[in-house]
Amino acid sequence: MDLHINDDKTLDDVAAEFADAFPFLRLSFYSEPHENRGGSLDKYALGGHLKIGAVRTSVNNGDLHIHGNMHVSTLENAFRVTYGLYVQVFRKSGDVWLQTTATDEWSLSKQNAVAMEMDRKVEG
Repeated sequence: MDLHINDDKTLDDVAAEFADAFPFLRLSFYSEPHENRGGSLDKYALGGHLKIGAVRTSVNNGDLHIHGNMHVSTLENAFRVTYGLYVQVFRKSGDVWLQTTATDEWSLSKQNAVAMEMDRKVEG
């Protein structure tokens, strides 16, 4: 999938497009970066209604190519380095969303599959 990043798009728009491809994962945006393998603090969470142009630290527009074999850490780094956006990937675990800090080296597909399996166990 390709996520088109530009100033007029909202954070919710980007998160929704990502969720279409990975329904058991979620992108959240922050005003401050997190440490490598560290979690993002709630106090830095950004509202989804905000436009990319209002929050990013680097003015680059373009398409971010995302594929299932991409590691979470690679995706988060691409958002930070290329577009100046601080993101954290969350994985659904039952009724809660967990930051993927301990599993940042897993692929997006693996994260999504593990979450889907957990969801089936909770429902079943």
